[in-house]
Amino acid sequence: MFTKILIANRGEIACRVIATARKMGIATVAVYSDADKEARHVKLADEAVHIGAAPSRESYLLADKIIAACKQTGAQAVHPGYGFLSENEAFAKRCEDEGIAFIGPKAFSIAAMGDKIASKKLANEAKVNTIPGYNDAIAGPEQAVEIAKGIGYPVMIKASAGGGGKGLRVAFNDKEAFEGFASCQNEARNSFGDDRIFIEKFVQEPRHIEIQVLGDSHGNVIYLNERECSIQRRHQKVIEEAPSPFISDATRKAMGEQAVQLAKAVKYQSAGTVEFVVGKDQDFYFLEMNTRLQVEHPVTECITGLDLVELMIRVAAGEKLPLTQADVKRDGWAIECRINAEDPFRNFLPSTGRLVRFQPPEESMFQSDTTKKLGVRVDTGVYEGGEIPMYYDSMIAKLIVHGTDRNDAIAKMRAALNSFVIRGISSNIPFQAALLAHPKFVTGDFNTGFIAENYSKGFHAEDVPHGDPLFLVALAAFMHRRYRARASGISGQLAGHEVKVGEQFVVVTLGAEGQNQHHEVTVSDFEDKSGSSAISAGGNSYQISSTATLGQIRVQGACNGQGFTAQVERGVGKNPLALRIAHNGTQIDALVLSPLGARLHKLMPFKAPPDLSKFLLSPMPGLLVDVAVQPGQKVQAGEKLAVIEAMKMENILFAAQDGVVGKVTAGKGESLAVDQIILEFQ
Repeated sequence: MFTKILIANRGEIACRVIATARKMGIATVAVYSDADKEARHVKLADEAVHIGAAPSRESYLLADKIIAACKQTGAQAVHPGYGFLSENEAFAKRCEDEGIAFIGPKAFSIAAMGDKIASKKLANEAKVNTIPGYNDAIAGPEQAVEIAKGIGYPVMIKASAGGGGKGLRVAFNDKEAFEGFASCQNEARNSFGDDRIFIEKFVQEPRHIEIQVLGDSHGNVIYLNERECSIQRRHQKVIEEAPSPFISDATRKAMGEQAVQLAKAVKYQSAGTVEFVVGKDQDFYFLEMNTRLQVEHPVTECITGLDLVELMIRVAAGEKLPLTQADVKRDGWAIECRINAEDPFRNFLPSTGRLVRFQPPEESMFQSDTTKKLGVRVDTGVYEGGEIPMYYDSMIAKLIVHGTDRNDAIAKMRAALNSFVIRGISSNIPFQAALLAHPKFVTGDFNTGFIAENYSKGFHAEDVPHGDPLFLVALAAFMHRRYRARASGISGQLAGHEVKVGEQFVVVTLGAEGQNQHHEVTVSDFEDKSGSSAISAGGNSYQISSTATLGQIRVQGACNGQGFTAQVERGVGKNPLALRIAHNGTQIDALVLSPLGARLHKLMPFKAPPDLSKFLLSPMPGLLVDVAVQPGQKVQAGEKLAVIEAMKMENILFAAQDGVVGKVTAGKGESLAVDQIILEFQ
């Protein structure tokens, strides 16, 4: 067994590998760029080596720097994680040539399976179901259009070396095929250094279901059940679960056996994933094989009880798999939510900056009646006070829960999301909460088009309806009364002017453009129950109890006998006197006033925000890679104005209305701050 391994990656996956290596008694070496010198994986590893500048092409993608770091530190093996060099056959071969074990498949397997065009041909030879398409590299957009017309729209345009949703477009007509080819080629060239593109038929109403496989150097290959990955936005996975709520045992077995056939055909060693697109009648087709560890591997670990990273390390060290296909378990249900640094209310634009608060839910493991370990797990590469850089992927954590069944897992995940405190940057937690509460998700009735169909006009606050909105009002009144009670006990108050706690309040929920709602609320304490109050709001009665320390964001307690976790803050919204209450993805800003104060508040005039329609503002921090217009140019609504690159993705800014460009204030290549002016209209 190895005594020291180097992790050629960053973020949560580097931390994940370090955790298993430490459990196995193996020393670890981290590598880091300029942007990551204070990163969590650097602090966790036994050693760390600086390998270059912040952009990944100048650091994490430099094989020479990784090999040099191995030799410098005496690392006997490299774990590549996912992304970066994880599916680069040249890097795997270089490691082999240098006498460094690559903790992943052999270079010839990566070459065969990592290339989507070659892998599809091999799948056909291995008698694995494949999708109709054109499996050779395409010369240009004109040829792409002709091929797409021949296959029949809609088609999927994909980069041969793609992954993570990059270098992928769906085209429904000639125009989209032409433009999609160019975009895919640019993204593929920038992200992977390989701009080959192919086209295949797009299966409508598809499920994205993948099979985890595991092979060793002794010819043994097994499959570890499936993962349901159909909840995707812009071809990037958002929620994953295991098992799938859709497929039958017979389909599971057939998919698993085909995945093993494919892995054996290329003498696959290590963990890998065979991805399938599955139709509504459970007909399935090979999509691609990822010759690496997947982001969503924890859900498989939960239901099988296996540590995939440990098994990868043992296989790379030449050991046999410690289990057979008959030993593979499927216990309970696991769900993973990807927690991304993005603002769901601003079209999921990347959000970078300092993590002022980062308090994940507590990890929990407990025993059920059948002695299965169930609970909450958090995989992350960040920490409170750390920086989220603009150069890398937007995912900052993976939240994983394991329940006895699917309903139990959904309930656990909703509670865990309520407990996840992130401040300083925006996150997609409200969106995750909305997805988990959606009736079709709860019943398992979805496909890969679920998000596009249900949130076609973007994501808005009203897309997260709360089951009992008056509970939020009651909680605001409850917390306000606790603040008042604490204030009333402060010594030295002027006689006759002491703070009065009171029982009658009006909770004013603050709406857009001054559209506020007033709720009359009564709060009275139970004398025999510390921290418990009876609240009456809108004809509903609530008994709320909590021992949460005032001033902390996360508030845990019980309401009418049912436990809850919510987040409560003061002074964070537009009104510094308001309380912000967040629960189950819904957020309100509320002023809790006396009846007189509420009457006076109604008389306050509404101050309209300034008109910014004449400016194009940067919606995110990022690099301005293109300005498509010039001063004096007439533009029409929907016309491209500028392109910003952030977190490895290009974001195109379009004109919201017709107009004439007056002045361009930001130049190509400039690093932009959020809301920085790019150009002005006349």
